[in-house]
Amino acid sequence: MPPMLEVKNVEIMYHPFILVIKNLSLSVEKGSITTLIGPNGAGKSTLLKAISGVIKFERGRVTKGEIVLEGKNITNRDPDDISSHGLVYVAEGRRIFHELTVQENIDAVLYRWGGDPDIVYQYFPRLKARRNVRVGYLSGGEQQMLAIGLALLAKPRIMLLDEPSLGLAPKLVTMLYEAIREIHEREGITMLLAEQNAKKALEIADYGYVIENGRVVMEGPAEVLREDKDIKEFYLGISKTKRSYKNLKWYHRSKRWI
Repeated sequence: MPPMLEVKNVEIMYHPFILVIKNLSLSVEKGSITTLIGPNGAGKSTLLKAISGVIKFERGRVTKGEIVLEGKNITNRDPDDISSHGLVYVAEGRRIFHELTVQENIDAVLYRWGGDPDIVYQYFPRLKARRNVRVGYLSGGEQQMLAIGLALLAKPRIMLLDEPSLGLAPKLVTMLYEAIREIHEREGITMLLAEQNAKKALEIADYGYVIENGRVVMEGPAEVLREDKDIKEFYLGISKTKRSYKNLKWYHRSKRWI
């Protein structure tokens, strides 16, 4: 069975000549959680924007290769067209209506997509008690919960999550990832997750890609990546030996990463 989502040797540029992604390929199996980990600026968010089509609003585009969703070439298509095929993108930074209440945000999305409004409160019950509160007064974690809940109303088959734990306290990150895992298991939604918090991402993922400087430098099953000595040291903060990082460059970390 072919993957649900395939990225084939893509090159992504921002106008007029800023090259961000360089000959990158990856695949996402149906029913899986696949994660992209890597440092800030590696190209993770750019890749998700290109897949979802929203990169065109930032004067970016795929200039080489193709993106295929369930056998359909969606390269450089409009976001509305791509979302009509069951792909929903939850952007970094919690892009919701801050001047509206929680319930008004839900109503606005229902007007476009329909769906069952109770699904938001089912997975994020703490929002129910705050349904009449303006979103701008919610905590960052509650806002992220709402953003994911609103995406569920579109009844996605595949969901792209861009840095969901960004700026959140550890306790809220744990709660959020428990909800993401539950949504995946109960709703059967395929997920592609971009995260700097490699520990949390690899805990729930089936497969992972390490992206640095616009390229995939390592990939494998999540349980294998969790035990890799380089991943432990550079992304999980686990090391048995002390070393100086003063002059260390990313391409010196391991010869196989060059």
